[in-house]
Amino acid sequence: MSKRSNIKITALLVLSAGLMAAAATAYLLAFYYRHICFQMLGGFCESIIEKNPNARQDVLGLLKRTDENIFLNKSQEHILSKLGYDPSNLGITDTAIVWSAVFVFLAGGILFFFSFWYVHKKSSARIQTLTDYLEKINTGDHGLLLDFCEDEFSRLQDEIYKTVTSLYQTRDAAITARNNFAENLSNIAHQLKTPITSISLTIQMAKEYLGDIRDAKMSQGHTSIECKMHANMKDIEQQINRLMHLEEALLLLSRIDAGILTLERRPTDVFTILTLASDNLQELFARKGVCLDVPEMGEIEILVDLDWTMEAFMNLMKNCMEAAQTDTTVHCSYEKNPLYVQIRIWDEGDGFAKEDLPHLFERFYRGKKAKYTGIGIGLSLSKAIIEMQNGIIRAFNLQNGGACFEIRFYACQK
Repeated sequence: MSKRSNIKITALLVLSAGLMAAAATAYLLAFYYRHICFQMLGGFCESIIEKNPNARQDVLGLLKRTDENIFLNKSQEHILSKLGYDPSNLGITDTAIVWSAVFVFLAGGILFFFSFWYVHKKSSARIQTLTDYLEKINTGDHGLLLDFCEDEFSRLQDEIYKTVTSLYQTRDAAITARNNFAENLSNIAHQLKTPITSISLTIQMAKEYLGDIRDAKMSQGHTSIECKMHANMKDIEQQINRLMHLEEALLLLSRIDAGILTLERRPTDVFTILTLASDNLQELFARKGVCLDVPEMGEIEILVDLDWTMEAFMNLMKNCMEAAQTDTTVHCSYEKNPLYVQIRIWDEGDGFAKEDLPHLFERFYRGKKAKYTGIGIGLSLSKAIIEMQNGIIRAFNLQNGGACFEIRFYACQK
């Protein structure tokens, strides 16, 4: 509502309150006058009886009669009028005053409630406008609050607009920072690729050259030197493979951060995903002497991307394998309820260190018990892939020992 409308409404409210107050006063005065008339009539009758005691029965008889003509004869001139009296001299009022008071009171009440209803309607409309605006913001609509009015909601509207504008700016800055971070990761990964490729080619040429030397020279001394060089070459190859893995991981992280990782989600059986992940890790598990148990627990489907979900499960299985002892088993299980599908992967080791639990899914974090040369992004990638498919993951220690990863894919898919 505008300022002018507020003045009009205020005037109506004051007027209605004044009418109601005037009507109430008139109504009370009417009752007061009636009481005065009753007292005057009583005194008049008492005076007559005192002057003439024999007239007592006649006076009482007249008072009990309900015929108005006895007290007010309209066809003849009133005796009091003949004597020069009128109702104002005796303080007598007419019933018209009462009805007028009632009418004025009702009119004031109607006017008051109309004014109240109008104010309530306008306030509700303003509140609904602000509510609709916030709902649009929550659904991603970049609308502007164009209905500016000078009323009691103006300050609230102004603060909401400022807050929303500030949130837009903060969000845009966060998106820009995220895109810059993703771009930097991608640039670093691409910059790593060139020297890694060059070093790989150099190592390959060096291995071929050493092979030629070994064929040409068969002395023991030379063979010992060549064995050491081959061992050094093997170490260099391992580091190169690690760099290549880091480069691939950085590219994947940059795609996730930029929101451009494409997931082709289709209904897929959980047992199929776990089996494929297990098959890809059989050689690695056999080399460590650890078994991998994937039981058949019925057909349960989840809406996921098969390849990326399998990659996430492989990272979790490898993490359990690295913490497990030789001749132990990494277990898998899955079940379904009306809300979600739950998948568990756990080992028979000592479990996670207490200080590691809050940081397990942070990028480049390596636990204090880590024995291998991982770069600390496998669990972070698994978490990102699972959460992008309406899932959650948590890690905890089992009561009887062992580290456990629990994944839940919720039935209400996004």
